[in-house]
Amino acid sequence: MPEFNDPVSVVCFGDSLTWGFNPVDRTRYGPHLRWTRLLQKELGESFYIIEEGLNGRTTVFEDPVRGDKNGLAHLATIRKTHMPIDILIIMLGTNDLQSRFQMSAETIGAAMSRLLDYSGRDTDDPEGRAPKTLLVCPPPLGVFAETPFEDFFLGDDRHDQARKLPEVYQRIARLYGAEFFDAGSVVSVSKVDAIHLDPEMQPPLARAIAERVRQMVAS
Repeated sequence: MPEFNDPVSVVCFGDSLTWGFNPVDRTRYGPHLRWTRLLQKELGESFYIIEEGLNGRTTVFEDPVRGDKNGLAHLATIRKTHMPIDILIIMLGTNDLQSRFQMSAETIGAAMSRLLDYSGRDTDDPEGRAPKTLLVCPPPLGVFAETPFEDFFLGDDRHDQARKLPEVYQRIARLYGAEFFDAGSVVSVSKVDAIHLDPEMQPPLARAIAERVRQMVAS
């Protein structure tokens, strides 16, 4: 943890759920609505929250259509950009479930293990100490019929794999010494697009993650 009363540095590393994607008009929620900014409000000035959300980001998979979505490839730069990082929050996996990738929950878990392995290691930089990591499983997918993302998540097996993901992530987190939180225990996705969060889902997610962060700092 930081010295000389510096705030605790917390990086929120994720996809459009972290970026703040509005399912109604596909714009970005304002700072007063995003869970990441509400997290800052919950934790106060003794914490410094850094937003690193990218629409479409995956754990390790290259997107052949949109490109530049590989989370593992981004993480090294992000760690160096924001070092020293005290706590790293990773919430990824929704985009890995897309039909184009055809990944099982176990495969997504194996991919996530590569991020946890890297985040748990010191780098050779002066401020490159390994942060504590909180792995957050995104909420399960909703019903895609007649939604904008229907063609991205074809087949009932996508929902089956999404339902398996919390158990897989919890096991992977334990293996790599990371903390775990299931976002689906406090929020659900919007009926508008079956992936993203409505405004009323932002505060409960912020409060729940804030509680986990406080516990991590105290431990």
